[in-house]
Amino acid sequence: MAEFEHLPPIASQVRRDIIRQTHFAGSGHPGGSLGCADFFTALYFHVLRRKPDGFSMEGKGEDLFFLSNGHISPVWYSVLARSGYFPTEELSTFRKISSRLQGHPATHEHLPGIRIASGSLGQGLSVSIGAALAKRIDADPHLVYCLTGDGELQEGQIWEAMMFAAHHRVDNLIVTVDWNGQQIDGPNDKVMSLGDLPAKWAAFGWDVLHMNGNDMKDVLRGLEEAGSRTGKGKPVVILMKTEMGYPVDFMMGTHKWHGVAPNAEQTENALSQLEETLGDYPYVVDYRNK
Repeated sequence: MAEFEHLPPIASQVRRDIIRQTHFAGSGHPGGSLGCADFFTALYFHVLRRKPDGFSMEGKGEDLFFLSNGHISPVWYSVLARSGYFPTEELSTFRKISSRLQGHPATHEHLPGIRIASGSLGQGLSVSIGAALAKRIDADPHLVYCLTGDGELQEGQIWEAMMFAAHHRVDNLIVTVDWNGQQIDGPNDKVMSLGDLPAKWAAFGWDVLHMNGNDMKDVLRGLEEAGSRTGKGKPVVILMKTEMGYPVDFMMGTHKWHGVAPNAEQTENALSQLEETLGDYPYVVDYRNK
C-alpha cells in the first residue's frame, strides 16, 4: 500500500475544495461529494488510463468516465482540476454566472473532462452503455466507468439500461453505485425502498461487487477487482457503501447536507477537520458581500 500513500492526502484536499466551493457559491451539494472523494481520487489519480492534455469528446484510446448523479459536481470539478484538466484557480468560479463550473456539469461550456450534461437523473448509465458499445465497434480495449447515486436507482430508465447491458453482454463497462442510503427528501428506505440491491443487480445479469467507499485501500481493491472481471461476458457493478458528508462530523448520518451549503462558521469547522495538503485555490471577490 506504500505506493498509494499519496492518495489520501489528495482526497483530503479534494474535500477542502468541496467545502470551499459550496460555501463560496452559497449553494451546491456537499454531502454526496464528500462521501465520494476517495472514489474520485482513486479513479483519476490511479485507475483511469486518460489523456488530460489532449482531451477529446470522442475519448478514443483512453478510459472514459461518466457522472450520472451530476449534482455532486464539486468533487468532480476538484479532481479534474487537481489532475490537470484545468487550473485549480477556476474552482473559485463554481456556480457563478458565465462560469464553466455550473451546478450540474454541462458540455456547452467546453470544460475539459466533461463529455455529457448530467444531473437529470437516470440517464448516465444509458450514455455509458452507448460509449462502451462504441469502443467495442472501434476495437478499443479501454473501459467505460459510470457513477450513479442510490436514490437515482428509483428512475425506471436505470433498470431498462441494466437489462440492455446484460442482454448485449456489455463487459467493458464498470458501474459504481454510491450506496449512502440518503436522498434529498430523506433516507432511501423512507422515500422509496430499493430493496435487496445486490440480488436485484445479480438478477438482471450483472457481476456484482462490494466495496467501502470511505476506505481508500478498499476502494483501490474494489476497482482493481472490477477491472479484472471485465471482458468475461457480463457488465460489472460495484455497490459502494459510503457515508454522506464523510468525514465532517456534523454532516454525517443525515440527508440534510444533500444540497445545503455550509455557512462561514460551519465552513471553518469543516476545514478544521480536513488537512490542507496541496494548497487551497484563491478566492475571488464576492460582490454579494459588498
